[in-house]
This record gives sequence, structure tokens and C-alpha cells, in this order.
Amino acid sequence: MTRTPGTPCVGICSSGIGDDVCRGCKRFAHEVINWNAYTEDERALIQQRLDRFLVQIIELKVEIIDRQRLMLVLKQERVAFDESRDPHFWIHHLLKARHHDCLNAELWGFRVRRPYQHLSCAALHEMIDKEFYKLSLAHYERYIQPGLKAGR
Repeated sequence: MTRTPGTPCVGICSSGIGDDVCRGCKRFAHEVINWNAYTEDERALIQQRLDRFLVQIIELKVEIIDRQRLMLVLKQERVAFDESRDPHFWIHHLLKARHHDCLNAELWGFRVRRPYQHLSCAALHEMIDKEFYKLSLAHYERYIQPGLKAGR
């Protein structure tokens, strides 16, 4: 089972202003509202969905070429990351931490795929975040919203 943090909240909540999907953590508004009432298993299922979506998006943009090298450099550079998670999460943390820096990805143990090589860390991170939101919103509109409307 995926580890379950206290909350996936990243402190940028838009569900309180009427968004069906939070632009910060990408949970559905009802999940944000009911989070504290959910069991650990329910929270884990939500976290698994979020993890799957984020990894799917990052895999399309980045190829991990040396996992050990990536881990070593992250530790040397003191970039916070969770070793138990998929290395694509590490890349996400790296892009966020080095938002304004340029870096040589191959020295870090990964390669940015050709269509995205021209992007700065900030632009790549922003693109990933926007696509993560769009994927979460599409999932909500396709699978969740129809059930909520039917239940009214």
C-alpha cells in the first residue's frame, strides 16, 4: 500500500473558491472536504491515484538513466526526497527545488525527452503541474461528476 501522509495538501487550495479539483494538490473538492473523515485505506486510494497521474506525466517528459546517480546527487545537493517513492517523484521535487536554476540533467542521472529539452526547470515544472491538473480534472469530469449529479 502507498504511504499515506497526513494530507496531500500543498497549501494552495482552490477547492474553497469553487473548483471541483484543487489546483494545488489535485484532489477532488469532496476529497479535500472529507479528508479527515476518511479511513487510512480511503486516503491511500486517493494518494495512489494522484501518484499514478503524476508519474504518468513525468515519465512522458523525463527518462531516468541512472537511479543511483540521481539519488546521490539529490543527497549531495540536499534536495528533499523520499527514497521509498518512484524516482519520478524525485525529479518532481528537484524541478521544484531548482525552479530558477539551470541544471545538466544527465549529470543528475536523468534525461529530458527531446520535445521538452528546450524548457527551463521552471517551465518544465509548470508544464507538469498543468498537465497533472488537467488529467485530474478529466478524470473527475469523466468518472466522478456524473455520479455526483445522479445522486442529487
